[in-house]
Amino acid sequence: MFEPANFATENDNPREACGVLGISAPGEDVARMAFFGLFALQHRGQEAAGIAVSDGHTVRMHKETGLVSMVFTPESLAPLKGKFAIGHTRYSTTGSSSLRNAQPFLIETLLGPLAAAHNGNLVNIAELRQELLQRGTGLSSSTDSEVITMMLAGAVGATWPERIQNVMPRWQGAYSLVLLTRDGVYAVRDPWGFRPLSVGRLPAGGYVAASEWGALHTLGCVDIHEVEPGEIIAVGEKGLESIQGMAPAPKLALCTFEHIYFSRPDNVWDGQNIHLVRQRLGEELARESKVEADVVIPMPDSSIPAAIGYARVSGIPYNDGFIKNRYIGRTFIQPTDSLRKQGVALKFNVLPENVRDKRVVVIDDSIVRGNTSGPLVRMLKEAGAKEIHLCITCPPIRHACYMGVDMGLEADLIANRLGVEEMAARFGCDSLSFLSLEGMMKAIGRKSGYCNACFTGAYPFPVDLEHTKTGFEKAIS
Repeated sequence: MFEPANFATENDNPREACGVLGISAPGEDVARMAFFGLFALQHRGQEAAGIAVSDGHTVRMHKETGLVSMVFTPESLAPLKGKFAIGHTRYSTTGSSSLRNAQPFLIETLLGPLAAAHNGNLVNIAELRQELLQRGTGLSSSTDSEVITMMLAGAVGATWPERIQNVMPRWQGAYSLVLLTRDGVYAVRDPWGFRPLSVGRLPAGGYVAASEWGALHTLGCVDIHEVEPGEIIAVGEKGLESIQGMAPAPKLALCTFEHIYFSRPDNVWDGQNIHLVRQRLGEELARESKVEADVVIPMPDSSIPAAIGYARVSGIPYNDGFIKNRYIGRTFIQPTDSLRKQGVALKFNVLPENVRDKRVVVIDDSIVRGNTSGPLVRMLKEAGAKEIHLCITCPPIRHACYMGVDMGLEADLIANRLGVEEMAARFGCDSLSFLSLEGMMKAIGRKSGYCNACFTGAYPFPVDLEHTKTGFEKAIS
């Protein structure tokens, strides 16, 4: 018996924390630039969005829950006049998706206004939050991003770079930050390098920092490079300055899932093009799984490059098997009970002509909770597929992430409870294959420097296994 996927959770992929953006472009409409930059980062977070702008004297901000296109209108962007801006598009990993947790956070300090937007997750957030409360600092949200902002406001230092340098050693975990002050923008990346952050130059003058290269390309940036782990990039009217915030950690811990799923195919992560890495993931999977079949089909969209690579090495023809209903998940109108019971059929439809009477290899990037694989297999069987072989471009996810990726608790992860053969039986597929850890790292082209804790349980540092993303909600509800 297969339980239909719940419409609210039918996407079984891990969910990213957010995308961040910072712009220094005197003479330009930076709010409108930030809008289009956030549009290119929409895939990293779909719960809330915000933009803050500085004109050299005052910081103005607008933020709301919802998609970028819903939050911003010409009317809401019009008051955001200035030469510096930061933006944020959010998926919650600490704190719920309410407006009080939307970013950027904006406060007034002795050094002037400060707005902050954050991608990542701090593992020592409970300790840092308690310290702030004991000092009498009021907190209005349940996110670690507000804690970061308040710590900067109260840090020792006559300048913002000094304050950032003084508090960075207290932050343990993943953070890629963009900070807005009266005089410019700072981009900050944690010393482990967990989350992506890059900076590019605007041909007409100015600079942009963003989570992904796609946003930088959208705004016309050139000379793009990744912010180094532990580095602070300051951009303002004097240009760009690189400041060493902290030395890079002895063992870097870049997030493997940027390659597997999160990043857009045109992003560069750890100096490598995401699309090419995903093709190599598929190639390694084909070498390991050695399935006999008639057609290879991807789960759109992130698995398309991997399916191309799988087909190339296996010699099995590639074709489309699923059509993705791209906008069904972007409505706030809830489906009826009868539609909800159809589960993933609301998001995917099968092309029967491409799978009927065929042995089908289905390439997917990951299985997290396991709530969609069964319904997808069933859809293929109903379309006439003779055999279904599910092949996954990463190892089984058995452990929760505490560095900014929402995978749920370990009890939520199907691979934590069931073996591969048990999962295959539950899904109803003829075989289930996962790429080995060694094969995955071979495809990435690295032997070390990555966080694979969700596969191995070996975290880069101690974590609170009991912490949940809404753990601080009751205190301020």
